Amino acid sequence: MDQNKKDELLKLINQSLNNAEAIWNKEGANLVAMDESAGLESYSINKSESTPSFIPGYPMVSSDQNEVATFIALVADMRESSKHLLCDISSKKAKVSMLQRVYYETSALLPALAKTIDYEQGAVTEYLGDGVLAFFKVDDNNESESIYAAHRAAKNCINICRAIVNEEIEKRYNLPPLDIGIGLACSKALITLVGLEGSKHAKAFGECVFRATKLSGGMNCIYTDARLEAMWPTVSGGGLRFNRKEVNGVEGYLIE
Repeated sequence: MDQNKKDELLKLINQSLNNAEAIWNKEGANLVAMDESAGLESYSINKSESTPSFIPGYPMVSSDQNEVATFIALVADMRESSKHLLCDISSKKAKVSMLQRVYYETSALLPALAKTIDYEQGAVTEYLGDGVLAFFKVDDNNESESIYAAHRAAKNCINICRAIVNEEIEKRYNLPPLDIGIGLACSKALITLVGLEGSKHAKAFGECVFRATKLSGGMNCIYTDARLEAMWPTVSGGGLRFNRKEVNGVEGYLIE
């Protein structure tokens, strides 16, 4: 990642944290209050529906034209976010704690992860509370480049993006560094719409999503599933090692 991209990433993180602070200052006190009077929104019923999509290669997805394609799913997950939420930090050590802490951490981390993935032509399709789900479309004529791009994105998320986020949250709030785990998996996926008619969302549904989610349980490391490991281009004298391990009940390979 060149310096211009690092600077762009730092700018995004600062903008995200500034926005998060402004929202928290305005609404934070009411955040935990539940509005039990909220009802269901009305919606229209349409037989055919289409919606914009962030799925790579599918800018629009229609309800009457589902497709199947091969993707590499990347799931990046912040470690111990529940502990951050439930365990108070002394005000002598950090300026924010618990819910406010997690809000700032995720406000900085999630868009920064999305931008880092975008640099390698991947796309985040879902934000998972304390992580992201992203896809890289696998081109049958250039399979290796999709694999390399997903791996570069994963490495940059851990080594560069995380470092910049950690520097900023330490500078602003005296918070300890964040840790993340990343899972990579490959499979065919169904491109479809899900949800209520009139308010459907584009989704890529496939085994790669479930396996990548399970494999994101490491600590500042990348796990790949067996299928993607078998697809990995063989390079003479290559420096990567794949150590077989089971993560959350799924067979995977730690990339070292």
